[in-house]
Formats: sequence, C-alpha cells, structure tokens
Amino acid sequence: MPDVVADGLRVLFCGINPGLMTAATGHHFARPGNRFWPVLHLSGFTPRLLKPSEQGELLSYGLGITNVVARASARADELTAEEYREGGRLLAEKVARLKPRWLAVVGVTAYRAAFDDRKAQVGPQERTIGDTRLWVLPNPSGLNAHWTAATMAEEFARLRVAAEQG
Repeated sequence: MPDVVADGLRVLFCGINPGLMTAATGHHFARPGNRFWPVLHLSGFTPRLLKPSEQGELLSYGLGITNVVARASARADELTAEEYREGGRLLAEKVARLKPRWLAVVGVTAYRAAFDDRKAQVGPQERTIGDTRLWVLPNPSGLNAHWTAATMAEEFARLRVAAEQG
C-alpha cells in the first residue's frame, strides 16, 4: 500500500494497517464504514469531503497518510505484537526522514503496541521523534463504537488547531 507522503507535512496520519478493501483499491481508509474521510472534513482539515480515491489531494493541505504495519488484514487484531514493534521502528525512521510537524496515530491500541507505551491515551503525547510531535486519535473504524463521528471530529479538530499553531 503506497504512502501518501511528502517532506515537511503539517500532519502525517498513521493508520494501523491496510484493510482488505484498502489493499484491493490502493486507497487508504477505503471501507465504506470507515469514518476517517468524513471526520477529516468535519474537523476542518479538508474544505470538502474527499473520497478515498482522492487521497492524493491531502498533500495540497499539508497532510499525508501511512500505516504502522504494511500487511493487509481483515481486522487489526490479526496483527502480532512483533509486527507492531517492527512497524513502530520503521515508522520512527520514516518520520525522522520526512519530518512532519505532527504524527497522528489513529488508534490508541496500535500506538501503545508500536511504541511500547501501555498508558498512552487519546490526545497529545510527551514522546517526540526528532522535532515531530505525536498525537493519538481515536480509530475511525466502524468497529470503534466508543466514538461517534462527532466526538472523533472534536478530537481531530484539537489536533488541527495545534498543527496550525506551530
């Protein structure tokens, strides 16, 4: 699954791993029940609702997408602890190279596993990768019933405001 990245992004969003539909289409967050694209728009990151096939437009807004683990699966719980650890290591290398202002990991469980931080909560993190700050966002998967699109958009908007401030 190719990343949508460039040097010096405002925010690099990081999914857990590609779902099967994402892998089949080549578009991040492609499953119809995934709320990433609607929440990105509701939070003010994009001026209109983008379709997964328009993911390349993110770069014009200073945004990008990557994943913690490259292997596609039907569900994130199919991934192993070792895949998460190795994914976290490779992600840190990618972030050090690309130098986004913020890395936003969508999914607190994925963040905890990738960065061995069992106590992490949604929101800004103390950890940095070089000058890149880290923020954990709720997982936009339709399986995450703890968060509505509206409450997710509020958290995404908190990140947007922080990214605009510097």
